[in-house]
Amino acid sequence: MSLFDAQGWHGAARRAPSPFFDERPPPVAVDLLVVHAISLPPDTFGSGDVQRFFMGELDFDRHPYYDGIRHLRVSAHFFIPRDGALWQHVSIFQRAWHAGQSQWEGRSACNDYSVGVELEGTATLPFTPEQYRTLGQLWRDLQTPFPALGRERVVGHSDIAPGRKWDPGPCFSWQTLWEE
Repeated sequence: MSLFDAQGWHGAARRAPSPFFDERPPPVAVDLLVVHAISLPPDTFGSGDVQRFFMGELDFDRHPYYDGIRHLRVSAHFFIPRDGALWQHVSIFQRAWHAGQSQWEGRSACNDYSVGVELEGTATLPFTPEQYRTLGQLWRDLQTPFPALGRERVVGHSDIAPGRKWDPGPCFSWQTLWEE
């Protein structure tokens, strides 16, 4: 039995569809997993605002920080909060809008050929064991539809947008992920 349905939704994920996606350009093969970090408001966990932001339902008047992101239309395929739950916002067969201006190994437009996973986190606090377990399992699950997603094809947002993005940041342990 496949972990993903025919439409590209993970059977164990909480579905929270985003309107911020489009079709991948043909004949692109998915061969990159991009790990991100986000918290909304910054340095705050468990607000539910990350999910609302990706779903286009964030109340931008709820926090002063949100005025600066009001214009953004952002999504990721998956979001993993501190408790390790798995949320899915975009089908793995569609292009989520997570990488922005990006490049990996000479190829630009990483959204075209990647799956984006956002972890609830900051640059100053370690991620939780639950997040590493969920991310490790998700990475293995994604290798069924996308066998090219080997260890060398898992990168941070900072790797594909150096100087522009910091995440997943200095508190993310790649070694812990590989041990999951």
